[in-house]
Amino acid sequence: MHLQSLDYAVVLIYGVLLLVLAQWVSREKAGHAKNTQDYFLAGRALPWWAIGASLIAANISAEQIIGMSGSAYVLGVAIASYEWMAAITLIIVGKYLLPVFLKHEIYTMPQFLEQRYDHRVRMVMATFWLGVYVFVNLTSILWLGSLAINSVTGLEQSYGLLILGSFAIAYSLYGGLKAVALTDIIQVVLLVFGGLLIAWIT
Repeated sequence: MHLQSLDYAVVLIYGVLLLVLAQWVSREKAGHAKNTQDYFLAGRALPWWAIGASLIAANISAEQIIGMSGSAYVLGVAIASYEWMAAITLIIVGKYLLPVFLKHEIYTMPQFLEQRYDHRVRMVMATFWLGVYVFVNLTSILWLGSLAINSVTGLEQSYGLLILGSFAIAYSLYGGLKAVALTDIIQVVLLVFGGLLIAWIT
């Protein structure tokens, strides 16, 4: 069963609104040039609830909705145990490590390694993890997302990959963390209340 015209209209309007909001929230005041802190930390202007919502949304993707659901069906729900371990790890990092990073204005792990060792270690770390995320993590998420698009629309997966990739680039590459956090908040609200509504209906 594929989507109907009304479904396409809702998805299109939702996508356009997200893009417009991302561009609006990431606009700069006159005379202010965006710097590294603005891009990676949203200028340190995000409240705790926005950071929490962004953390939740950043960890929910096709990898969880499709991949983990399928793995749980085959292997059992114990496959999701690493999410509990991640939650505990985040508390430890946030309590003990993050204050040190912020004090020394460290925004990325390669930056930390450069301060601890030298620029060569930073380059190796950055190159390695960029390769892992682009060619392993990101490709699997985009592929699973395009698989979902194919199942509900009949659209060829290669086109689904292009649509998803282009959409993500459009609101995150220019806007940085502030734009990503805003769209994450909206999507977390929709996920939570949509899930509760579906649970109530069923």
